Amino acid sequence: MQRKIRVIETHFASDTKLKEMPELCFEKEKPEPDSQEWGMVNVYDEVQYQEILGFGGAFTEATTLNLSRITPQMRKKVMELYFDSEKGIGYSFCRSTINSCDFSEDFYSYDDVEGDFELEHFDISHDKETIIPAIREAMEIADDFLIYASPWSPPAWMKTNGKMSKGGKLKKECQEVWAKYVAKYIQEYGKAGVDIWGVTVQNEAKAEQGWESCFYTAGEERDYVTGYLKPAFEKMGLGDKKIFFWDHNKERVVDRALETLCSQRARDCFDGIAVHWYAGDHFSALDITHKLFPDKYIIASEQCTGKGKTPEQSGEKYAHDIIGDLNNWVNAWVDWNMFLDEDGGPDHWKDEQKATGWAEDKIWVGESPIVYDRKKKELDIRSSYYYMGHFSKYIRRGAKRIGCSIFDSALESCAFLNKDGSIVCVVLNRTDVDKKATLRYKCELADFTSKAHSIMTFVF
Repeated sequence: MQRKIRVIETHFASDTKLKEMPELCFEKEKPEPDSQEWGMVNVYDEVQYQEILGFGGAFTEATTLNLSRITPQMRKKVMELYFDSEKGIGYSFCRSTINSCDFSEDFYSYDDVEGDFELEHFDISHDKETIIPAIREAMEIADDFLIYASPWSPPAWMKTNGKMSKGGKLKKECQEVWAKYVAKYIQEYGKAGVDIWGVTVQNEAKAEQGWESCFYTAGEERDYVTGYLKPAFEKMGLGDKKIFFWDHNKERVVDRALETLCSQRARDCFDGIAVHWYAGDHFSALDITHKLFPDKYIIASEQCTGKGKTPEQSGEKYAHDIIGDLNNWVNAWVDWNMFLDEDGGPDHWKDEQKATGWAEDKIWVGESPIVYDRKKKELDIRSSYYYMGHFSKYIRRGAKRIGCSIFDSALESCAFLNKDGSIVCVVLNRTDVDKKATLRYKCELADFTSKAHSIMTFVF
């Protein structure tokens, strides 16, 4: 009996978007020595690599405010598009923020009272307005939902520069209270019905931004976690919560890992490394990091793009990075904002750029996979949504990456074995040329054409 292959394709030139195409069938490989070998995509489930935690995006305040400003019917549609594994693309591994971030309407923390070391005034009421309701709605739709949280900055009174923006550092005398603050955030979210799976120590720990930011050296991050954050978690009954360091670009991840995980005590306190994509591919750096510390998770915790010049451009950027990351030991891939307006907002940093003399055309406008066009009052689904779906909808939590090799360097691919026994292979073609290729598994072949600027997912 021939093994059938589901084929899902996105090809904007043909107006196919996550579309089920005619099935393929595997045929027995012919023994003749002159059988064609070009374009072969080999899949091997005899070898297995890392386990996949999932795919998703971030519940920034910008996302949740936009959700609160549309009709209930449209909101339901957006949530299903993201979190329903049948009607949408099955997001199940997401991020939230501790305090405000650059995609909040304004700066805020949960305790702005100067010197409140007992956190008597700690209050997450702000998040109960739009953020927590959106997360809980997603939890009701998604399969086996997980969420982690990241701070962009401690409250201003805990920092050396006295403000949440422009970098600065956590005051030494505030390390203990900041650790309790993060632990209390997890506890209060739990009371509100949201179980936080883990945290990163600091978003972009080596950046001084015009918005919320805080600088840590590797040693400072390590000593804060080993001396304060991990003990606070254990003392407050949160010892099972995951802790990730770095949460910044891949180009320095090897050095950061070596410095941070330099002792057994440190290695015992951290569960993994979080990385961003803003300084180039650096996929080999992930492979090196894994080989140095094979017991640690690697999560791609944030990536986003601006408006592309072609419809498929942002999607291709996403898919290229996802394939490169997954083929180099990444366990999860998390997009940034899920739902921005047509101006890439709301936020609180573009006005500052304008005030300091930036020209309108020089100000970066971010794109989310689904955009709300306020003028047209309609959803604009971008290519990044469909390209993300080729992974998130079919590679489920608990899947293992398996062996995959490819003949044609113009194509990019990865393969996975789901817990239900199904195999998923994704093939990306970012070139201007159609490519004939053959999917090969256990000496069976299935010919296909990878169209120029397309992505295909095979499930068998």
